[in-house]
Amino acid sequence: MQRERVSENVYWFQSEIYAQVTAGVVLGTDWAVVIDTLAIPEETLRMRSFVEEELKVPVRYVINTHYHADHTWGNCFFPGATVVSSALCRRLMVERGIPALEETRHQNPAFKQVKMVLPHLTFEVGTLSLTVGKKHLVLFPTPGNSPDGISILIEEDRVLFAGDAFMPIPYIVDGDYDQLQETMRRVGEMSLENIVQGHGDIILRGEIEGAVEQNIKYLKDIYKVAKTATRRRHPLETMEKADVQSCGKSRVFLEGLAEELHQRNLRFLYLKLMEEKEAASS
Repeated sequence: MQRERVSENVYWFQSEIYAQVTAGVVLGTDWAVVIDTLAIPEETLRMRSFVEEELKVPVRYVINTHYHADHTWGNCFFPGATVVSSALCRRLMVERGIPALEETRHQNPAFKQVKMVLPHLTFEVGTLSLTVGKKHLVLFPTPGNSPDGISILIEEDRVLFAGDAFMPIPYIVDGDYDQLQETMRRVGEMSLENIVQGHGDIILRGEIEGAVEQNIKYLKDIYKVAKTATRRRHPLETMEKADVQSCGKSRVFLEGLAEELHQRNLRFLYLKLMEEKEAASS
């Protein structure tokens, strides 16, 4: 697990085992806030040890940016902490997260100790604010990667923990193409110092404008490919030929998962466009 100090009393963690998933810690005088957990129990426990043994404070709050397993299943390793999320995130953890965890626990011994801990404090719309020492955290919706997504802005530092709303390769299979573009545009207009992506490395101030433009361009490129595929006799072949590099992204992103995620994006868009086409013709 990698660890880095982003700003005063703000820390970033990145998994070295699973898809470069990230988490954060904001340190107060007497307690700390964890933003997301890591996918592998061992790494989440190491993050907790850092907070308790090196920073010497307990974790009072855990914020989940969205319901996906690699960001929420570590909630159980912070006993006594209040878990915070959007209301939709909590519902999706119940509907999808609990069954997925049960299946995973049967298949993978590493997750035998994991228990689903649902958010205790949620919000439906607007924003939710939390003060941690001298830091003011603002939680607000950023849907697109998933419908329940939120981001956390540390106002004093202009650091944004964006969850999976920002990734090295945008991923829309559980979300919405248009919403994700709108979210990225909003993020690009926030005058940020850093963006902590849900996966991958931190985006620095001088890189933010380019990263936003590249991600939006990627989304537009895959839309064109999927649209073209709806007019072809062999649509899967059309999409397979349009690899991730031809759409402006590196295949080495996320420990080599980029091409797989890219092809999933294309198939998702293709099926959506075909549904719209059939609905219009009927």
